[in-house]
Amino acid sequence: MEGILRIGVFYDGNHFNYAQNYFWGQKEGWLSFQPFHRLLEEYVRKHYQGFIDYKVVYSAWYQGLFTSTNADEKKLKLDRRRHHDLMHAGIESKFYPMSQSGQHEKAVDVAMAIDILQVGFEDIMDVAILVTGDGDFVPLVRALMKRGINVIDVYFEYEDGERKSFSNERLKDVCNYAININGLHNDKEFKSLFKSLFKQSEK
Repeated sequence: MEGILRIGVFYDGNHFNYAQNYFWGQKEGWLSFQPFHRLLEEYVRKHYQGFIDYKVVYSAWYQGLFTSTNADEKKLKLDRRRHHDLMHAGIESKFYPMSQSGQHEKAVDVAMAIDILQVGFEDIMDVAILVTGDGDFVPLVRALMKRGINVIDVYFEYEDGERKSFSNERLKDVCNYAININGLHNDKEFKSLFKSLFKQSEK
């Protein structure tokens, strides 16, 4: 058997953020990072056999940050909780200033792609997991694969009022694997791990 299969996890902050709010609103609980990483490690274990262990060795969070001008107290409280969770999970947070119009959102995607590619060149991971549904990352996936890095797309698929979350078909097709986290709810192998993702208390 080979050694440790090294996993990097890269979060499109908005995609995960909306999913956290969705599950919280559905009374599932608060979607938490440490059990989320354990689920990802187990998924990789089942699809890349032959290694002694499977570990998330690096993770980063990318998100545009608005000012607090129009934020209500509830949103600020949820944001603070999320920031603490990121710190406790050892996830490197990378925030970028955003205007109220959201016109710098593409700049965040570009910064995320460049940073992930730089990590890929550092030879610290064998598998890159992109937690996103954005098709703009297709060129990034191809660039990582040229470096010999396997890529998995992890996304959330649900409808919540006018908001619809999914992953771009081109992105799913170009990746080695694609995981719809919501689809694991009734999956025999991952059902218990899915349930473990959620904290039931705000404390």
